[in-house]
Amino acid sequence: MTLRIAFAGTGYINKVHAQAAQNIGLELVAIVNHKADSMVEFGKRFGIARQYETVDAMLKEGGVDALVVSTPNYLHAPQTIPALNAGVHVMVEKPMALNAAEAQQMNAASEKSGALLMVAHCWRFDPDVLWLKEQSSKLGRIIRTKGYGVHTHWGPGGWFTQKQFAGGGAMADMGIHALDTARFLLGDPKPVSVYAKIGTYYKDFDVDDTGVIIVEWDNGATSYIESGWWQPHSDGPEAATQLYGVEGFGQLFPTRIERRNMKEERIDVVESGFEFPRSEHCPQSLYDDQLKYFVECIQKNQKPNPGGLEGLMNMKVVDAAYESSKSGKVVSIK
Repeated sequence: MTLRIAFAGTGYINKVHAQAAQNIGLELVAIVNHKADSMVEFGKRFGIARQYETVDAMLKEGGVDALVVSTPNYLHAPQTIPALNAGVHVMVEKPMALNAAEAQQMNAASEKSGALLMVAHCWRFDPDVLWLKEQSSKLGRIIRTKGYGVHTHWGPGGWFTQKQFAGGGAMADMGIHALDTARFLLGDPKPVSVYAKIGTYYKDFDVDDTGVIIVEWDNGATSYIESGWWQPHSDGPEAATQLYGVEGFGQLFPTRIERRNMKEERIDVVESGFEFPRSEHCPQSLYDDQLKYFVECIQKNQKPNPGGLEGLMNMKVVDAAYESSKSGKVVSIK
């Protein structure tokens, strides 16, 4: 039977997810949004007849196996939890929730119902990222990472810039990409502590547009992450990450590793062969692969990675980063 998938939210990213659903042959059955006109447009584009103002109204009518939640962050938990309770599998956009407390409630709902919960940390499905992860064992123990979640000369508008709807700004929106990529490349260690300096300097928002965070992991590695909107410069594109190991160096975008050859006293460089810069930094194929994996997890009834636990770990770091920036102190994570 073809998986029946629904979409909460009609914005840019859910159009990408809906395109992915079409591309991999799913049955697109329903849309949820508070704006009727945006649902009509979305429905016409993807051939979806069922349209609802709320997730609850959609669940009442049934006939949905999975839901993609790509609404403003404050709606992630209230839309995900009822779906999970109803036995509907959910892929929720990042950040998973407004905070770690909400993320825990989402995980609890998934555990209780048995419905799967995946968080759309898309860079885990990128060919460059997967190549570097595979090669990273050649770098010896990784001591530190450096990564970027930055928009230069641009930033989003609308709900992204309003704390009540987004929870946080560039750190929650962009920094989380660099954070999750670093954690994935390190083998998903647990965060121990966070120190951060986060602020708003480029625009008149009540959320942040600039951030530097330092995360200590339980495997001894340290990650330095820059986040931002409207920055005048970034050393790398979204999710670009560098790995500093005791035996070498690896990086994304351009993707390669460098390793010390002790015998011949030289540096050996291994190029990934991937194009950089890409014609599109976030291609449709990335989202196709992500959704395909989600569907495979449903078919095999296996917990996704990135699942609720990965989303929760990232939310714990984001919460701690905002707390650290306010207090000026290192914040421990339990």
